[in-house]
Amino acid sequence: MIKKNIATNEMGFVFNPATGDSYSSNPIAATIIQLMKEDKSIADIKKQLLDKYEIDKATIEKDVDDFVNILKENNLLNA
Repeated sequence: MIKKNIATNEMGFVFNPATGDSYSSNPIAATIIQLMKEDKSIADIKKQLLDKYEIDKATIEKDVDDFVNILKENNLLNA
């Protein structure tokens, strides 16, 4: 899912060594990235976020899908 060479840390820093680009993410985005690095499916990620945070399902669905699209646009996901 997320490219293996993408470096991240617990504070939400994301670095793409192939391009030199770096990004900052919020705690929920950092959690999504970490779960992706653990090869969790998008459905599993959404379920874990629903269990962890007090957010309604529709918001989780939209936010995760939007974030995945941002990752794609920034070439951080495997094809």
